[in-house]
Amino acid sequence: MDRRTHHPLKPERRASSWLGRERRQDPFYHGTADTLDHALKATLAKLTLNVSPASLWMAWFDWVVHLQLSPSKQQQLLQEVGRKLLQWQFQQLHAAGLPDGEDEFVEPLPQDRRFADLAWEQWPFNVISQGFLLSQQWWHRATTGVEGVSRHHEDVVTFMARQLLDMMSPSNFLLTNPVARRDTLRSGGMNLLQGLANQLNDAERYVTGRPARLQDAFQVGGNLAVTPGKVVFRNRLIELIQYAPTTPDVRAVPVLFVPAWIMKYYILDLSPENSLVRYLVQQGYMVFMVSWLNPCAEDRDLSMEDYRRMGVMEAIDAVTRLTGAPQVNAVGYCLGGTLLSIAAAAMARDGDERLASITLFAAQVDFTEPGELSLFIDESQLSLLESIMWEQGYLDTKQMAGAFQLLRSNDLIWSRRLNQYVLGHPEIQNDLAAWNADATRMPFRMHSEYLRHLFLANDLAAGRYEVDGRPIAISDIRVPFFCVGTLTDHVAPWRSVFKIHLLADAEITFLLTSGGHNAGVISPPGHARRSFQLATREAGTPYVDPDQWEAGAPQYEGSWWPAWEAWLAERSGPRVAPPAIKALCDAPGTYVMVP
Repeated sequence: MDRRTHHPLKPERRASSWLGRERRQDPFYHGTADTLDHALKATLAKLTLNVSPASLWMAWFDWVVHLQLSPSKQQQLLQEVGRKLLQWQFQQLHAAGLPDGEDEFVEPLPQDRRFADLAWEQWPFNVISQGFLLSQQWWHRATTGVEGVSRHHEDVVTFMARQLLDMMSPSNFLLTNPVARRDTLRSGGMNLLQGLANQLNDAERYVTGRPARLQDAFQVGGNLAVTPGKVVFRNRLIELIQYAPTTPDVRAVPVLFVPAWIMKYYILDLSPENSLVRYLVQQGYMVFMVSWLNPCAEDRDLSMEDYRRMGVMEAIDAVTRLTGAPQVNAVGYCLGGTLLSIAAAAMARDGDERLASITLFAAQVDFTEPGELSLFIDESQLSLLESIMWEQGYLDTKQMAGAFQLLRSNDLIWSRRLNQYVLGHPEIQNDLAAWNADATRMPFRMHSEYLRHLFLANDLAAGRYEVDGRPIAISDIRVPFFCVGTLTDHVAPWRSVFKIHLLADAEITFLLTSGGHNAGVISPPGHARRSFQLATREAGTPYVDPDQWEAGAPQYEGSWWPAWEAWLAERSGPRVAPPAIKALCDAPGTYVMVP
């Protein structure tokens, strides 16, 4: 596929492009000295797995110095060492069946399934696992509660200690893992041979750049993203998909999805049984979807303003023009929700009333508590990241995936390696895993602006974020919100998502669902073990904090999709004849196919 075909509007460049005199005035332009700095840092990043050693050193130094200045904390930790050793000795006696042993075993955290198998209750593996859990407890106490250490540095040190402990967990090694030993004996060692084959296959794919195994079984346009539709609009940054109606009439107010540009849009249109798009089309909605361009080096100067203007505003223009509807119900997912909120605030400021409602899926507008991703965002780390993007022109998919894997290293790194390389299990194949392997890049300028203005400076929540040279405020938005948080979200923690209540004066319906950032959103009816809480705050009513809300909001079993659809139906007008579709090409389009 010719990469150039994906820039149909490329000749039209913005006046603020990095050209001539304006380029030298651009804050992202660097002279020769800065070029040398960036080159050095980019080279360093290749040796440090894209992690700033200065950031880690400052966090460690902060912790060590303040720990040295806290003799009472040191005394507590020494006493704790003695108690842990004594407890472990009693556990060994108990495991050996001696009468002096005490039954005082440490329970893993609820989400830690490494020692769930009954084989871990047998000697000596119960003693080994208990020693690890006791060490884990001690290190958590050692890295937290040291007076004087900054909150960010404490989080970084605690995180790094957890990474080292997870790496040394007895569950990772054949000799100390009873489940792995049992499977090896049962299979006569065939699991090890299969694990070696899996490892060699993954290494070969990594070296050659071939797609992951999951993408052999799942194909976009084959068994993913197959809801019928047409690309009806295209610019340099997006393709806009309009889905074909399946009902005789449709709701008058169309639905426009703005997914995050960090992901391929078909997270919302997976296999037919897991497709939110298909679900809405079957309920009689006119559904439109933004499909983002997967940028390359020549797109390095695309900015946040480009994403707002070409991604959201031109999509709204196209939807209203093609349907004749004066308003749209806009839906934003993750970063797409943040961008939609920025666009909506600018529209409210300027008197643009084309939004009937706003739905946000796991999207943040306040970044004071952005979750564990903040571990990778400080001035030192961002400086290194900008140097990487300066050299490449974008942030690569592997560089982003590494950060997300570290946040859940126990599940995504060590457990995966155990299952595939030691136990010889095949990789889990499902549509969500296949989508997750199909990552995207992010252009230098946009990603740097996003991290600096939102993550670091929190300009949007503070009223400092500017659109067209003037500040915007979420409080200007008057249309109703429907906000979805997911209970175990590591990317956009639900309490952070809940902060919309502090910024918006409009009616807010908040829904908290079981699951994580992706699996919690993809929750079709009939999915087992799903539940959610739902409550509405009317405009102008007093604030309720997230803990009070969680304690008082009604609980419901099952998928949350029907509850959202009922809310959406109230804001979607009467049923009308479906509009004609003027196609550029068939869905899923061309942008989503760019690797």
